[in-house]
Amino acid sequence: MNMTYNQGKFKPKPPDKGSFPLDHTGACKLAKIDYMSCLRRSDLDNSACRELSKAYLKCRMENNLMTKEEWKNLGYNDDTKTAATESSDKTDSSASSKS
Repeated sequence: MNMTYNQGKFKPKPPDKGSFPLDHTGACKLAKIDYMSCLRRSDLDNSACRELSKAYLKCRMENNLMTKEEWKNLGYNDDTKTAATESSDKTDSSASSKS
């Protein structure tokens, strides 16, 4: 006897943050490709690709493909830099101080 008839009707629940439309025009395609490539290179370590994911989300917000949110609500702090950004900043400042 099949028990699926006794479980009641399935009622889908909408996403918490609303819809997330597809990028039919490709407005953020390059940002997405950069982020996905970074994930592949880093064995899916998303912390290594944090700035690229932020750039992708920024593109989506600027092109009305998602609701504009504060970065802190998306897990980013404006004053927090990734290790890669910090190391490039140190390299840039070291090089300029030696000149």
